[in-house]
Amino acid sequence: MTTLHDHIQMLRAELTSFHLSRRERRQIERELEHAMAQIAATHRRSDE
Repeated sequence: MTTLHDHIQMLRAELTSFHLSRRERRQIERELEHAMAQIAATHRRSDE
């Protein structure tokens, strides 16, 4: 099973590809932002 951290690393690696269309790049960036927000929310909950 892929962890959220692994998923973020994979998305970052995908963004380094030169063969992405603008649409693909935007989709990956949205997924990355969502994953980063999930991590931030998890950290905020653990700090409470």
